[in-house]
Amino acid sequence: MQKELNIPIVLEAVKKAGHLFLKDYKQKAIPQTMDELVAELENIDTLCLTSLKEDLSAEFPNIPWHIGDEFDTEAQRNPAQQADYWLCDAMDGAIQYLQHIPGWTINLVLVRKGKPCFSVIFDPLSDELFWAKENEGAFMNDVPLQLSSKTDAAVMLSVFEYGHQDKSDTAFYQKIGSTITSLIQNFGIVRNYGPHGLQLAYVGAGRIDLFVQEDLDTYNWMAGILIAKEAGAVILTTDGTPWKWGSESLLVAKKETAQKFIHLNAKQS
Repeated sequence: MQKELNIPIVLEAVKKAGHLFLKDYKQKAIPQTMDELVAELENIDTLCLTSLKEDLSAEFPNIPWHIGDEFDTEAQRNPAQQADYWLCDAMDGAIQYLQHIPGWTINLVLVRKGKPCFSVIFDPLSDELFWAKENEGAFMNDVPLQLSSKTDAAVMLSVFEYGHQDKSDTAFYQKIGSTITSLIQNFGIVRNYGPHGLQLAYVGAGRIDLFVQEDLDTYNWMAGILIAKEAGAVILTTDGTPWKWGSESLLVAKKETAQKFIHLNAKQS
């Protein structure tokens, strides 16, 4: 990177993109066919990327752009070759947006040497802007994030997610089912919400106690991983090993909560 990151410019660009979608929220008919759905998803990608490039390319002309296609499993196994690049998940939770329900955000990550060094998640409906810079903390509207202090699993909120990885292997379904069963049996509140990155940011904010996913979903995770990590959460796979780009599961929580899940899940298996 040729110059220091101008954080306010990036944050404002992401907020601007979010507000573009906010004014059209619930104004279009819900897609009823696959062709309609695909066309609307493409429109979302185009509108978001056009807005972000318009505001950021002049400030950061040498940083290329990479669209995070969560349907492309193989592309998610490794970072792109560029030393620095923007990874844009145009709208995390786009299905919710098109279905006229809450739970959609604009996510942007600056990847440096194969790992996120700055990320932003903007929830226009709540006007909440989550962001983090590597080794400098995580924030929501400039207020530092703080993990949950709960110790009793009976009052913890755990969430599970799944992505678009090929699940034709029936053993993979069984693994997902076993993990969900473990959550239901051992944690008081279990939910599936939708926007992966926002849920990870909520872990950092203490709103969610545990995030679990058993398949590969790197692009949907990346912005939230940095935010949760900078807030103090551990970033692991579901078997307790350190998460790295290309890992095929994700476990994010306070250290003690993550250890509790790993122990209980091992017993379940």
